[in-house]
Amino acid sequence: MKLSGEFIVILDEKNRITLPAQIRKELDTSSMILTKGEDNCLWLYTSAKWEELVSNPLKEYTDPFSKIDRRLMRKFVGPSQTVEIDKAGRILIPDSLFEYAKLTKDCIVLGQLEYIEVWEKKRYYEYCNEDNEGNANDFDAASEELSRRIKRKKGITD
Repeated sequence: MKLSGEFIVILDEKNRITLPAQIRKELDTSSMILTKGEDNCLWLYTSAKWEELVSNPLKEYTDPFSKIDRRLMRKFVGPSQTVEIDKAGRILIPDSLFEYAKLTKDCIVLGQLEYIEVWEKKRYYEYCNEDNEGNANDFDAASEELSRRIKRKKGITD
């Protein structure tokens, strides 16, 4: 499964968005898991990917006695909800998640390979257009770190 693409979608009066056809064709499910993501967007996972995530890295590597781990679980796992994809390809955004993401009529659905992000359109564009030195440095640092990981995995040393 390779979810990708950036799509403008409309939130209807019942707080539903229609998943774009390009995204839906990659899905083999009629329900997904929706939760709070970073940067005040929502993260949408297939049930299989969610189960893989929570049963492996999260369950195995978090400790309920760790303050930071509890915080992660409370923000990410606690608010997660199953959402059904109806015949029209729509999902209902539950009230608590709708409020968290501050969604308005115009939204962005963004494929992220193994999950989908749902953003309020204006905030997404503001986030993408933040043109300060800190964000440029973050992107550069992340790119360099990814390059090191790929090289290490391939057995290439600098």
